[in-house]
Amino acid sequence: MQNRKASVVSRVVAIVALTLLGALPVQAQSQNAAQNWPSKPVMLMVGSLAGSAPEVYARTVSEPLSRILGQPVLVEVRAGANGNVAAEFVASAPADGYAIWIPAQSQIEINPSAYDQLRWKPSDFTGVIKGGEAPLVLVVHPSVPARNLADLVAWVKANPGKVSYASFSPGTTSHFAGYQLNERYNLDMTHITFKGSAPQIQNLLGGHVPLGFSQIQTGLPHIRDNKLMAIATTGATRWRQLPEVPTLVELGLKDMVTTTWFGMMVRSATPPDILAKIVSAAKRAHADRNVKEKLEQAGFDVPATADAEFNEGIRNGLARWAKTVKATGFKAAN
Repeated sequence: MQNRKASVVSRVVAIVALTLLGALPVQAQSQNAAQNWPSKPVMLMVGSLAGSAPEVYARTVSEPLSRILGQPVLVEVRAGANGNVAAEFVASAPADGYAIWIPAQSQIEINPSAYDQLRWKPSDFTGVIKGGEAPLVLVVHPSVPARNLADLVAWVKANPGKVSYASFSPGTTSHFAGYQLNERYNLDMTHITFKGSAPQIQNLLGGHVPLGFSQIQTGLPHIRDNKLMAIATTGATRWRQLPEVPTLVELGLKDMVTTTWFGMMVRSATPPDILAKIVSAAKRAHADRNVKEKLEQAGFDVPATADAEFNEGIRNGLARWAKTVKATGFKAAN
C-alpha cells in the first residue's frame, strides 16, 4: 500500500516538474522578446486620410522614433469607417508593440458610442502618448452678415430652416459642436457633412455652406487671408495663433469646450516591459525640438500627456461623448 502511495506521489511530482520545465522556455522567450524589443520595424497605423493631421503627425514623429529605437518606423494608412479599419487591424495584431495605432480623438472617444457593431472596443487599447491637440474654430463665409456669435445667432434665427453648417465628418466634434449650438440657441440649422477637412473647407470657402466648426490648421490660412471669418474657438483659453478671437467659454458656453487630438495607442495586452520602452521612446521623440516646431507651426500644441494620465483623459472623453451621441440619436453606418 505504502509503495503504491509513494508511486502516485512520485508520479505527481514528476508531472509538476515537467509542467514547470515546459513553462520556463515560454517565460524565457517572453523576457527575451521584451529585452530585445524592437528587433524588427515598427509600424504606425493611421486610420485617417493621407494628408490628414494624424497622418502628418505620424510621419513627423516616425523619424525621431526610428533614431531612438534603432529600427525603421513605418507609416501605413488604412483609412475607412472613420478610423475603424485601422483600429481593427491593430486590435487583431499580436500584442507585441510592433503595431501602434495613431487615432484621432473621435475615433477612440466617439466611435464606440456611434457604431453598433464595432469589431474592437476601447479596452483593447492602452494609451502611449497624446501627441498633438488643438481647439476647433467656428468660421463663417464673408457673405454671412455676422462677425460675432450674437450676430450669427440672430442671423440664423432670422432664416429658420434655411441655414446649414458643415462638419469635416459625421460623428466627430465638428458635427456635435454644431448640434450643441443648435440646441443651446434653439436654432434650426441643417448638418451637412463632408469626408475630411479639405472638402469641408473648400465648401466653406465657396460659400456652399455658410458656417462650420473647422480644424485650426486647415482654417487658419484662410482666416488670415480674410476668406473665412473666425467667430470663436472651442478651447478653454484663447488660441495662441488667433489671440483676437474669443473662446466659447468667454461667450458663456462652458459646456462646449472641446479639442481635437491625436496620439499613439497599442494593444492593452502589450507586455509591461515593452510598453514602458514605447512610452519612453515616445516621450523622447515628442521632446525633440524639430517635432515640436513642426507640430506647433501646423497649429497644434504638443501636450505629450502619457500613459496613465492619457488613459484617464480618454475614459473621461468616452463618458462625455457617449451622452452627446445618445442625445443626438446619431448612429454611424457600420
